[in-house]
Amino acid sequence: MQYPEYRPRRLRLNPIIRAMVRENTLSSKDFIYPLFVKPGVGLRDEVSSMPGQFQISLDQLPAEIDELKGLGIGAVILFGLPEHKDAVGSEGYAEHGIVQEAIRAIKKHDPDFYVITDVCLCEYTDHGHCGVLDENNYVLNDVTLELLAQEAVSHAAAGADMVAPSDMMDGRVAAIRSALDHEGYENVPIMAYSAKFCSAWYGPFREAADSAPQFGDRSQYQMDPANGDEALRETELDIEESADIVMVKPALAFQDIVWRVKEAFAMPTCVYNVSGEYAMVKAAAQRGWIDEKRIVLELLTGFKRAGADMIITYHAKDAARWMREAAHAGVAGYKR
Repeated sequence: MQYPEYRPRRLRLNPIIRAMVRENTLSSKDFIYPLFVKPGVGLRDEVSSMPGQFQISLDQLPAEIDELKGLGIGAVILFGLPEHKDAVGSEGYAEHGIVQEAIRAIKKHDPDFYVITDVCLCEYTDHGHCGVLDENNYVLNDVTLELLAQEAVSHAAAGADMVAPSDMMDGRVAAIRSALDHEGYENVPIMAYSAKFCSAWYGPFREAADSAPQFGDRSQYQMDPANGDEALRETELDIEESADIVMVKPALAFQDIVWRVKEAFAMPTCVYNVSGEYAMVKAAAQRGWIDEKRIVLELLTGFKRAGADMIITYHAKDAARWMREAAHAGVAGYKR
């Protein structure tokens, strides 16, 4: 096809035809909203590096859930800030840990709201790493697997709908699947952080979750950002171990990985639009350098175009409001 017989602008002439040929549609139902929960009462502490994001106490959860439901957002992923930390992250798998109690609080308020839990030890260990350390500060893989499995089971017992291991230990999906099935939670799915890179984009999250490593970094277990083939191998391993959903994290600089994962495996695929990506947009918007609404909706649509079926994003509330406004105004491509 060549000009002048073929004129692509014919299909851009007006909003109606643009809507008819639009390839990707963004919906609030695509979003999973992260929540940071902490002990206390009446707490809603803003994260300084993430404007509009808060660490909240359990009594604040009902209002959060009502707001999200009102915006058409049907799922959250929970991260906990424990009262006490120790070398093995014991509050992460305690029956009455902060996340376990948050699950119960949400389910008491709204039994049908979908609750996903992050399964990792970094928020609960006093050293900030994602597993148990030996005397040389090496994260012990197989010892850590036992604790991650306990954590996942404790979340399921509290009422979690889905668990999401983010630790990047070898064999964690199989260990968690086996433990869940053994305890009668065979219908609780696993969303695996399959291609999780050792990224600089996580910086603000470390403040939000109080999970910064006290020494070194996480490159001995998280992936090298330079590697793409390895991401596919990691994802394939998780699928073989019975992951129900696979994830790529971060999102913005790794959309090629999202595309490759979706093309290779055709599995339900999630992306995590991480804290540094959020903070960068917020900072530029506050300075008047960008149009925040257009940038955010373009980013989120880009993740869908790359192959994401669902998006964990701190922008979820704002994006849902903007999409509702756009839908009411008859703008193509956005749904509640």
